[in-house]
Amino acid sequence: MSDAATLLTAETACERLGVSRETREKLEAYVAILLEWQGRMNLIGPGTIDDIWNRHIVDCAQLARLVPPGCKRLVDLGSGAGLPGLIFAILGVQGVELVESDQKKAAFLHAAAGAAGVKPLIHTCRVEAMPHEPADVVTARAVAPLERLVPMVIPFMTEGSVAILPKGSSVDHELKAVARHWHLWYSRHTSMTDPRGCLLVIDRLYHDPRL
Repeated sequence: MSDAATLLTAETACERLGVSRETREKLEAYVAILLEWQGRMNLIGPGTIDDIWNRHIVDCAQLARLVPPGCKRLVDLGSGAGLPGLIFAILGVQGVELVESDQKKAAFLHAAAGAAGVKPLIHTCRVEAMPHEPADVVTARAVAPLERLVPMVIPFMTEGSVAILPKGSSVDHELKAVARHWHLWYSRHTSMTDPRGCLLVIDRLYHDPRL
């Protein structure tokens, strides 16, 4: 947990992100309902609550700069608390779809979207049950290691698609493990919130049956 003196407030976080007053109000509404529901169910790690604006809001909002211009469909796999998919919707990314199989978490997503005044499409199903229709962007945060995540991502990828995946300190190990079965073309971007990890942007995937 961050030192109390360094914890971001809503004001400081939104200044860092450069968002409008209207967007700040939507983010504050999201945080308020997230904390309310956190008392009933485990949506985020209890140890991250005090630093929620840095650990979750800024951490997810920074991904928006990697969304290609003209994105019309963004699919967030295993949305959970809506991180990062609901944050994308609040920031104005078009065509956001949230995929969450847990009924209670899906109920939270509906409530949180309403509180924030956004209307993402919410799918209450497993990722494997989703139609394999191409998306411009695929995201997933804290869902699975790359070796398990890549097979979930690839059905939504086509020429021009990108997968935006925030990864922590184990990213190098995960990349080494996934390379046993997949060829990945990707770029790495520095995270504003976790110097040990990175923001991984994959623009091409290829499964080599010989591996």
